[in-house]
Amino acid sequence: MARGKVIIGLSPRLLRSAPAELGFRGKTLQYLEQSMAHCVMRLGAVAVMIPTIERGGSIGQWEVATGDYIATLDGLILQGGADIDPRVYGEQPGELLGPIDAVRDRFELELLRGFAEANKPVLGVCRGMQLINVAFGGTLHQDLDAAGVAGHAHRNDALYDEHAHEIEFVAGGWLQSIYSGAHRARVNSIHHQGVNQLGAGLIVEARSTDGVVECVRHESFAFLLGVQWHPEFHDARFPALLPMEPLLGAFLDVAAQKR
Repeated sequence: MARGKVIIGLSPRLLRSAPAELGFRGKTLQYLEQSMAHCVMRLGAVAVMIPTIERGGSIGQWEVATGDYIATLDGLILQGGADIDPRVYGEQPGELLGPIDAVRDRFELELLRGFAEANKPVLGVCRGMQLINVAFGGTLHQDLDAAGVAGHAHRNDALYDEHAHEIEFVAGGWLQSIYSGAHRARVNSIHHQGVNQLGAGLIVEARSTDGVVECVRHESFAFLLGVQWHPEFHDARFPALLPMEPLLGAFLDVAAQKR
């Protein structure tokens, strides 16, 4: 489908204590790793970063609100990063919880719910998939190993995006359909948390071979989907991994339809 120049917003990561060598003493940085933006642009869309709005910060909600982003942008990609604060889904932080950022949690949940209400497409990657689950009332395993649900390693810090494992598509599911009916695939794996209780309206589209949820989709929206892997890292270095183009292409097609 000819998409034109749809505009896709990407949520940033926040760095509140920048290394001294970067020259931003006492400043907060908002940033994107370039791979996802490049994937979006390579498929013919415009990628922009969505600066986080912090309540009580220097920008008031009456000046710029999440609704302004939703009205302007054609789709939203929620990227990876810090763990989600368990208090958002009614639990207390455990010992193995990684760094959290409550400001980012609040802002991205507002964005996600706003884009969903407008029925504009949302793609969640890694943390983004987990945020989708939480937004619809689901919960997370704060650490897969500690919860006893991981049959194999889902993160290897030394290998990072070179670490991969097999997933299995749900038979007859939407994700399987865009990958020509394949039953299995290989994806990278860079996470220690995962879906526990599934959120309302979400259906599972793929699992790893040990049963950990790898893809969820909301059945009531044109495109509201999360994947646990990082499709933006499935590049020419890793020809055996699931190609990102069918997934990103389907997301951008819906964005074009919703303009």
